[in-house]
Amino acid sequence: MHPEGLREAGLDGTLSRQTVLSLLIFAVAWEVMSHFAPALGIPAFAIPSLVRIGQSLMTIAPVDVIVTLARVIGALLLSFVLGLALAIAMYRSPTLESYLHPMIRLFMAVPVVSWILFAVLWFRGVEFRIAFVLVAVCGPVFLVDSLDAMRGVSRELRGMMRSFRPTTLQYFTKLMLPAILPSLITSWKINLSLAIRVVTIAELVGAVTGIGHQLAVAQELFSVADVFAWTLVLVVLLFLLEAVIARVERRMLRWRT
Repeated sequence: MHPEGLREAGLDGTLSRQTVLSLLIFAVAWEVMSHFAPALGIPAFAIPSLVRIGQSLMTIAPVDVIVTLARVIGALLLSFVLGLALAIAMYRSPTLESYLHPMIRLFMAVPVVSWILFAVLWFRGVEFRIAFVLVAVCGPVFLVDSLDAMRGVSRELRGMMRSFRPTTLQYFTKLMLPAILPSLITSWKINLSLAIRVVTIAELVGAVTGIGHQLAVAQELFSVADVFAWTLVLVVLLFLLEAVIARVERRMLRWRT
């Protein structure tokens, strides 16, 4: 898609006019619902007004946002490195792939809640528990996407590259990694939204900092406005991270425009 089309669609990491208008319409509809909630049989506190949510936003501690962001980025980097390394090993060894592929599918079938319970039972450190859950959920996605992308590289390109008798390192750095780069970026987009959702659930168990912990506190205090405020922070955080990935994608894949 042309850069102008990306900008108009809001797919380049910026807020397009249509996006801003949609958000304004949603905000107006929410404010109207907050005033008419009692008439609809919904408790007034269940749909707090934008003013009340704004007041809760003003009380948010930045340290909790930073902690959650650090956990997400750190776990994603670790998941990416492990997933890509294992994908390369499986690509080079069909025998290894035949043994590991069923295990990877098994990992991907395990629900997030089960991983959290396993982490609580197996490990003591809260940070290690959260990292374990995120890597267990996001790592297989990186692995499968990377392996499928490497298999999709043209046989002609692979044959031409091998005719130059490259080393294993040259083969992957000069051909495979550039060829699978679009798939890797797409995998990052998928795992980013997945990690944002998973980390809040993982932080509900044992963590004393982070957005998930604050959501648990708000739930215990029955503060619906605080729940919406923290949820809004998560959404904004996801949008910002997606904007960063979109800029990286445009820079690294300039040849597609």
